[in-house]
Amino acid sequence: MSNILFICGSLNQTTMMHKISRHLKEHNCFFTPYYANGIEDMAARAGWLDFTVLGGRHLRETRDYLADSHLNVDLRGARGGYNLVVTCSDLIVQRNIRGKRMALVQEGITEPETWLYHAVKALKLPRYLANTATTGLSDAYDIFCVASEGYARHFIRKGVRPEKIAVTGIPNFDNLSENLQNDFPYRGYVLVATSPLRESFRHDDRAAFLRKCVDIAAGRPLIFKLHPTENPRRARAEIARHAPGALVFEHGNVNHMIAHAEVVITQQSTCTFVAVALGKEVYTNLDVAQLKELMPLQNGGASAERIANVCRRLLLTPVPVLHKVRRGLLARPRWEQEDAF
Repeated sequence: MSNILFICGSLNQTTMMHKISRHLKEHNCFFTPYYANGIEDMAARAGWLDFTVLGGRHLRETRDYLADSHLNVDLRGARGGYNLVVTCSDLIVQRNIRGKRMALVQEGITEPETWLYHAVKALKLPRYLANTATTGLSDAYDIFCVASEGYARHFIRKGVRPEKIAVTGIPNFDNLSENLQNDFPYRGYVLVATSPLRESFRHDDRAAFLRKCVDIAAGRPLIFKLHPTENPRRARAEIARHAPGALVFEHGNVNHMIAHAEVVITQQSTCTFVAVALGKEVYTNLDVAQLKELMPLQNGGASAERIANVCRRLLLTPVPVLHKVRRGLLARPRWEQEDAF
């Protein structure tokens, strides 16, 4: 029996970690909200990073979920003695997990490669400055469980070592058709899923975006689902000004809302995958053709179990062997070469 630490993040990431752990019941599984060290930790404690998974609504929802699910919580992995770490993000690699067996799980869609992404890579700036565009670039993990073959190619192009990638699919996005059966009470509307661009210091002409939504709706009912880290008071005031009469939801299952919509409008959101998979008419800042290529495997919800099997194989590999593989001194371990996870 081994000790496994699951590092959570947003509610989406947290539920993914929980689903994986359910297939590792023979081990001691512990969970922690996402955390940081040094100046990032100081900023988070001061409330300056409440728009990220280090604070604000994301942190509150994760803490509530862990408590409501009666999971073993070890804040910041302080207990120690872990044989394996499973993390939802490598934008920060926490000090106390470096050098341990580590599995990274893709959380969802990745941000476009803007000038900031290229600056971060060229100048070796902190990866989190480019948000999820730099996912996988730490090279601090032993295996990276990704959503699809399209994403495998995507990450390899960015510089992720091919031998570290396992195409497993990702929980929460591997059985999208199940969202068609839900009890969301509205139907036949245009759904707008917003993104927290301003909260993460990116450009967003919200007034122009809202006017575009009204034009696309062309008289049909409009429903807005606000992103969890968006400023809801500001967003509601803007919607009331530019799209009067629209319904606004701060909470609720956005996938269920997508399932009952006629048209889906997004900015930069993983939920766009749901709209594309369900055949909705989609308007987005993202490249729909590329999204179809990157679409997560639809394996009927088997991704969590496949990732758990990867974790078992990691646990059977001695850390010194993994260290040599990380440094390129050994070929891929045999278990990584097997097709079935």
